[in-house]
Amino acid sequence: MTNEIEDQAAVADMEQAHDGIVDTQAEAAPLAQTAKLVLKRGGVLTDVEFIVHPPATIGRFDPSIGPIDVDLGPQPEGAYVSRKHARIVCEDGVWKVVDLGSSNGTFVLHDDFERVEEAELVNGQEFALGNARFVFQLE
Repeated sequence: MTNEIEDQAAVADMEQAHDGIVDTQAEAAPLAQTAKLVLKRGGVLTDVEFIVHPPATIGRFDPSIGPIDVDLGPQPEGAYVSRKHARIVCEDGVWKVVDLGSSNGTFVLHDDFERVEEAELVNGQEFALGNARFVFQLE
């Protein structure tokens, strides 16, 4: 009987210790941020918006490649965007656009558009994938 009570107490202690570990990890996990890409056409913001949950692949859907997160195929600008053109990532709170070897390039606007392989994005930053222009906005 004593062994049985001791075994039950040991199991209860292990469960309590395990619950504490799980709770600590859950509290430490950061909530994923979201951002919005607003399409710009003719130098003017449009009402076409894409919500981004990082990491997010931007391109054109192709059944042979599979789904992507932001499909520009239906947009007129989509003709100049690769199937898997770029990825939006957020690492340690820093948002970036990463070119995935696209044909028509990924560009970030500073004084002029600069072709980049990878670049930091800040709220209000303008960037382009081929000739598809966007404004990056944090949600």
